[in-house]
Parts: sequence; C-alpha cells; structure tokens
Amino acid sequence: MPLANIIKEDPLVVNHFFLEIDGEVISQLSEVSGLDVELEVTDVAQQLPNGQYSQRKAFSKPKWTGEISIKRLAPLDATKDALWKWFEAIRNKGMSISALSDQRKNGSVVIYDSSLKEISRWNFTNGWPSKIAQDAVSVGGNDPIFETVTIQHEKLDRVK
Repeated sequence: MPLANIIKEDPLVVNHFFLEIDGEVISQLSEVSGLDVELEVTDVAQQLPNGQYSQRKAFSKPKWTGEISIKRLAPLDATKDALWKWFEAIRNKGMSISALSDQRKNGSVVIYDSSLKEISRWNFTNGWPSKIAQDAVSVGGNDPIFETVTIQHEKLDRVK
C-alpha cells in the first residue's frame, strides 16, 4: 500500500462495542482486553560450517488458547442476564468434561464507529465464562457499578 494511502486512512476509533454469543448480541461493553493473537517463538542454535556459532529466533507454533476480559455495567437483575445465565449453567453443573463441552460457545467482540458501522470483529471459538467480578462498592459512592467477566477461549481471530 502506498504511503500516501496509509497517511490518509483514519485511525480505528472505538465508540461502541458489544459481545455476541452464537450470533446474538448479549451485552454492550465498556472495556475489553485480551484481544491478543500470538505466535510462540523458539531459539534455534546451530554451528555453521565455518565453526561459527549462530542463534536465531524461529516461529514455533501458534498460540490458540487465551482469555478475554470484558468490562460492562452490572445488570440490574442477574437472573435475566444472558451472560450470568451462561456462567451459572456452568457453575451449577460442575466442571465435568461433558458439562463444560455443552456450554462452550462461539462468540465475537464487535467494534462499531460513531455511526454504528461495524469496523472490527474478533471471533472466539469454544469460549466460556470462568469469572465474574463486580467492582467494589461503598456507601459514599455515586458511581455506576461495573463488572468484569473473564472468558476462556480455544481460538481467537480478527476477521475484520
């Protein structure tokens, strides 16, 4: 791409982003971290024909698994919230292999610009919520309550 085109492109600016599970929007988000894709690196050491020692970095394998941390406003009623229902279904069934495999879901973190046009999408495979943590609260506070949800996944791809 010519340099002139790179300079003219607008930066990726986040105004709205949502969590989708199996194609359905289940929550608006206020913060996301863990949208990381990574290649494992290995050191390769060898001796060259002239006797000189050489060391190089090499691609080992892709790192597929990881976790996404999302922050959102805490729902008023957790019993009606899709993310809480999903978490409780896993927690109440125990962590047997069959119980968890039934609850693994595919999803996306979808980013929109100020005109609500989709500008970026991160798809995860076989995800499941492992933790929900509510912000600390105090009597003197007057701030909205947020919660942070950790979602484990087996693969993450940026598709847009």
